[in-house]
Amino acid sequence: METQRQKKIAGIIQQDLVDILQRAASDGGLRGVIISVSKVSVTTDLSIAKVYLSIFPNKEAQELLKGIRSNTPLIRHELAQRTRHQLRRMPTLEFFIDDSLEYIDNIEKSLKGEEDPIKDEDLLGRRKKS
Repeated sequence: METQRQKKIAGIIQQDLVDILQRAASDGGLRGVIISVSKVSVTTDLSIAKVYLSIFPNKEAQELLKGIRSNTPLIRHELAQRTRHQLRRMPTLEFFIDDSLEYIDNIEKSLKGEEDPIKDEDLLGRRKKS
């Protein structure tokens, strides 16, 4: 279970990251790409922050994730500058794609009978527990 402190730090990180990533995307000439931080969870010792991103359009997601991961030190530095009065130590950032919306969409399609994952097993996609 998350403590209040973990939730508070996650909230601070989430707020500032949205701004940093969205600005980086528009500065990088990526028009029409929406990056949102759907969830941030901080470990109990506050050393690691797992950041889940929703990226639209979805086809850009893997490419952008690679770019974000390779720029993690820069992003972490920018975040540390913004949160220096609220956080003593900046957790290590780990970025992941949040595919829950896509997963929900696939379930809805299946329920409407548009796609049948039992007949076409490729639709299921191997979901791994995080």
